[in-house]
Amino acid sequence: MAEVISPLVIVILVGALASYMWRALGVALSGRIDPDGPVVRWVACVAYAVLAALIARMILLPVGSLADVPVASRLLAAGVALGAFYLARRHLPLGVAAGGAALTLLSYWT
Repeated sequence: MAEVISPLVIVILVGALASYMWRALGVALSGRIDPDGPVVRWVACVAYAVLAALIARMILLPVGSLADVPVASRLLAAGVALGAFYLARRHLPLGVAAGGAALTLLSYWT
């Protein structure tokens, strides 16, 4: 009696094939990509713009429990995070920690 391959196994194999296909293509083309080229700079700009939009959305139009925190507290916490980031010579973990601590304290305070 022939065994039938489970649909879950097929989904996993197809997903792995799709993932590894793009990785192999990336490895094959990586030597030809100019890291300072206009396409890479454009992709970096789009990535920063998307990140900025997501942060703005989290501050101005939050969902979940963050929506219960007043907008002034969210803006002040973002300012604290940005200030700590630049005062610590662009140290990202310190800026994130300072913003998180400020948001936590402000949410408990209000």
